[in-house]
Amino acid sequence: MEEKKSAVPHKLILENRQGGTVTGVLDVDSFDEKEILLVTQKGKLSIKGEQLHVKHLNLEKGEAAITGRVDSLQYLSKDRENREESFLKRMFR
Repeated sequence: MEEKKSAVPHKLILENRQGGTVTGVLDVDSFDEKEILLVTQKGKLSIKGEQLHVKHLNLEKGEAAITGRVDSLQYLSKDRENREESFLKRMFR
């Protein structure tokens, strides 16, 4: 049986750097008070800050609500290492 993916488009709403909502969430990779790592339809999303908490999570609807002070949001690329490697290979040709 095929795994069902969320039909909700990926959207990120940050409210005064004090948390917000994310849609298009497929899974939660890890979380603690300093970082939440979400797997979204557009890749892994790293949310860093202080006193972070996942207030609400509904994977069937692909929704997550977070609270706490948000210092940074970053999408992590799966092929980041490959791109760096390719860059180095190109430099030394």
